[in-house]
Amino acid sequence: MSLVTKIFGTHSQREIKLIMPIVDQIEALEPSIKALSDAELRNKTVEFKNRLKNGETLDDILPEAYAVVREAAVRTLGQRPFPVQILGGIILHQGRISEMKTGEGKTLTSTFPAYLNALEGEGVHIVTVNDYLAKRDSEWMGQIHEFLGLKVGVILNNMDNDQRREAYACDITYATNNELGFDYLRDNMVIYKEQLVQRKLHYAIIDEVDSVLIDEARTPLIISGQSGKSTKLYEACDILARQLTKGKVSGELTKMAALMNEDVEEEGDFVVNEKDKLVNLTAEGVEKVENFFHLENLADPENLEIQHNIILALRAHYLMARDKDYVVKDDEVLIVDEFTGRIMPGRRYSDGLHQAIEAKEKVKVKRESKTLATITFQNFFNKYAKKSGMTGTALTEEKEFRNIYGMDVIEVPTNISVARIDRQDAVYKTKREKLNAVVEEIVESHKKGQPVLVGTITIEASEELSELLKKKNVPHKVLNAKFHELEAEIIADAGQAGAVTIATNMAGRGTDIKLGAGVVDLGGLKIIGTERHESRRIDNQLRGRAGRQGDPGESRFYISLEDDLMRLFGSERLMSMFNSLGLPEGEQIEHNMLSSAIEKAQTKIENNNYGIRKNLLEYDQVNNEQREIIYKERRRVLDGESMRDTVFKMITDTVEDCVNTCISDDQLAENWDLNELNDMLLPIIPLEPIVLDAQELDRMKKAPLMQKLKEDAIKLYEDKEAEFPEKEQLREVERVILLRVIDRKWMDHIDDMDQLRQGIGLQAYGQRDPLVEFKFMGFEMFDEMTNAIREDTIKALMHVRIEQNVEREQVAKVTGTNKDDSLQQGPVRRTGKKVQPNDPCPCGSGKKYKFCCGRN
Repeated sequence: MSLVTKIFGTHSQREIKLIMPIVDQIEALEPSIKALSDAELRNKTVEFKNRLKNGETLDDILPEAYAVVREAAVRTLGQRPFPVQILGGIILHQGRISEMKTGEGKTLTSTFPAYLNALEGEGVHIVTVNDYLAKRDSEWMGQIHEFLGLKVGVILNNMDNDQRREAYACDITYATNNELGFDYLRDNMVIYKEQLVQRKLHYAIIDEVDSVLIDEARTPLIISGQSGKSTKLYEACDILARQLTKGKVSGELTKMAALMNEDVEEEGDFVVNEKDKLVNLTAEGVEKVENFFHLENLADPENLEIQHNIILALRAHYLMARDKDYVVKDDEVLIVDEFTGRIMPGRRYSDGLHQAIEAKEKVKVKRESKTLATITFQNFFNKYAKKSGMTGTALTEEKEFRNIYGMDVIEVPTNISVARIDRQDAVYKTKREKLNAVVEEIVESHKKGQPVLVGTITIEASEELSELLKKKNVPHKVLNAKFHELEAEIIADAGQAGAVTIATNMAGRGTDIKLGAGVVDLGGLKIIGTERHESRRIDNQLRGRAGRQGDPGESRFYISLEDDLMRLFGSERLMSMFNSLGLPEGEQIEHNMLSSAIEKAQTKIENNNYGIRKNLLEYDQVNNEQREIIYKERRRVLDGESMRDTVFKMITDTVEDCVNTCISDDQLAENWDLNELNDMLLPIIPLEPIVLDAQELDRMKKAPLMQKLKEDAIKLYEDKEAEFPEKEQLREVERVILLRVIDRKWMDHIDDMDQLRQGIGLQAYGQRDPLVEFKFMGFEMFDEMTNAIREDTIKALMHVRIEQNVEREQVAKVTGTNKDDSLQQGPVRRTGKKVQPNDPCPCGSGKKYKFCCGRN
C-alpha cells in the first residue's frame, strides 16, 4: 500500500465517504415511510413522476425513492436491504461499477437504481448472463417494482417479436447481453417502423459486469444470412458475359460530328471505357440480358441486382487482367497492389467485383453465407445514455472499465466481515502428484462431512477428476455450463453437509450457496481450485463462493509446474531452481517466490488480453462510425421522412462528380471528351446525349455546362414526379428503393471490411501501422460504397414506372447468429415423475435405476 493511500484512503474509501450522508438520510426516512399504507406507498410512484415533470431531478428524489423501495422489499419479499446494499444502489445510479462480494445481495441492490431511473419513463434494462437468471430475477425482484406500480418484462431467447416489443415497452426489462445486442442489430435491418422491438437505449444495469464487458468482449455479435441469389447470380452473369459481343462507338461526339449532323451509333452488346474503367450495355445488349433472365424491362428497380451483376461480370472480363490486377493461387483470387506489385492477402475488391472475378476464373465464389450485421459489446453498451454494473470481482480490471467504458469501480464493504481463510497455494512438481493431493483432500473433508466445491478451468479437467473420485467411491456431482436451471440447483446445494461438487469456475454464476445444517461447525464450505486461471479475477470469483455473509469457509489452489500457466509464463530460472531441489515425489512446495511468480504471470496475461480487446475496439471504431451513418439514414427512411431533398442532392452530386471526372477546370471546351462524359452520366441519368455545336464550344465553360446538366437532370426527375397522380406514392417508392440499395450495399461492405480486417496484419511487414492502413482503406471503401448507393438509387428512380408495384423487401434472409442459442434456451424442466433410486430404470434394462443409468 502506498503512503498516499495510507494517509488519504483508497479511491473507493474516499468516494464512499462522500456517499454515506445520503445513506444516512435514507435510513432516517424509515419510520415515516413505514407508517404509509400499501396504497399510499404505491402512490409515491405517481408523486415522484409528477415531481420529475415539475423540474426536480432523480438525485433530488433519490433518498425518498430508495426508502420507498426498501419498504416495498420488506413487504413483498420479507427482506430488509442492508445499508451497504443501499450504498451499492447509489453507486449504480451514478453510472459506476459496484464491487460487492458474493452473497452480499447484488440482485436486491439493483432494484433501487432500477426503480429510480424507471420513473423517467424511458426504460431500464437489467442485463444478466443467461436466460435462467433473467427469468428468475424478473419474477423475484419484479414483485417489488410491480407492488410499486411499475411494469416488468423479460426477454427470453424463444420469444417472438410481438412478445419482445411488449417486454421492451415495460418500465424495467430483464434480458441477457446477447438478446439485447442482437435485437439492436435486427432492429436496424427491419423495413417498417412497426417491426422495431426496442425503444432507445436509456439506462443499463449490468449484472456480472466483468463477464459481460470483459470476458465476452472479444467476440463481436454477428448476424449471418444469405442472399437468395448471391453466388448463383455471379455464375449466371459470367455465363452471359461470355456470350455478349464487345462493341465500339461509331461516330465521334465532337465539333465535326455536330457540324455534319452525324448519327452516333453503338455497335455490339456493350462498350468499354478503359480510361474510367466503365462498361455500358448497348440497346442490343439490354435486350439480350432481358431475354437471358426472362425480364420484361431490365431498368425496373427490382432488377437492380441483375443490372449491377452483369456490369460486374463484363468489368471482370474486360477491365481486370489476371497476373496484372490479380493472381489466382490455391483456388483463390488475390489482389495485386498496383503501386508495389505485391500481393495483398485479405483485401478483396468491393461491391461484388471480387466475386465476379472468382466466377470468371472458375474458383469457388466466396461468401454464400455473409455477415448481415455485427457489433462488439464495447460499442453496443457505450450506446446507452447511462450504464452501470455490479460484480464480486472488478477491481483488477478497473483500468479497462475506465478507459473503454468510462466507469470507475467502487469497492463496497461487506455487511459482516469475511471469515473465510484463504490458504497459500499448494504447489507440486507434476500434474499427477497435484491431482492425487486434491483427491486426498476431498476424501478427508468428505469423511467429516464438510462440503467441498472444486473449481476446474475446463470441462475435460472436471471429468478427469470425477473419474479419480469414482475410484475412491466418493459420491459427487459434476457440473458444466449446459443447462442453467439445473446448474443453479446443483450449485445452491453445494453447501449441504457431505456434498462434493465439481464445476468449471464460471458454472452457476449468480447463484448463492447456502450452508446446510451443522456445516458452520465443520468449518463451512471448502473451495479447491485445481489450477490457477489466467485471470486473477476468475480465481477470486471461485474463492468468493465460500464465506458469504460472515459464514466460515476456506479456499486453496493446487498447482503443478506442468500447468499451462506455469509452463508458458513461469520463468525458466524459477523452474530450474525447483527442479534442482530434488524433492521426493508427492512433496508439496510452498514458497512466496512461487506465489509472486504466479501473480506476475497472471498480470502479464491480463495486460495482454486487455491489449487484444483494446485493439479490437480500435478496429471496430472504424466500423462503428460507418454503422452510425448508415443506421441514421435507415431510421430516417423508417420514420417516413420525405427523401425528396436527399434524392435531388444525389442527382446534382452525380452530375457534379461525372463532370469533374471528365473535365478539368483549366481545359478548353474543344478538348473536352464528351464521349467519356456521356458514357459515365447517361446510364445513370437518361438525358439526351451531350452534344455541343461549334459556337457553343467556343464560348462554353465548365461551370455553365455543369449547371445546365444539373437543371436538365432535375427537370427530368420532376417530369417523373408529374407521372404520379399522388406525390406520396413516389415518396414511398423513393424510400423503398433507398432502403433496398442501402441494405444490399451495406451488407456487402460489412463483408468486405471483415475481409480487409483479416488481412490487414500483413501490412506490418511493409513497415506500416495496420490500424492506420485499416482506417485509410476502410474510409476509401466506405466512400466507394456511398457513391454506389447514390448511383444505384438514382438509376432505379429515373427508370421507375407508375404501373410498377414497388414494395419493401428484406434483401437477405437471416440464417443464424454466432452465439450458440442452445445455451440460452429457457430452463430445462422435468416433465414426468422423478425417478427414485429403487425404481426400475427407464432405459428398460430391468435393473434398478441406482444400479443402472443412475449410477453416474
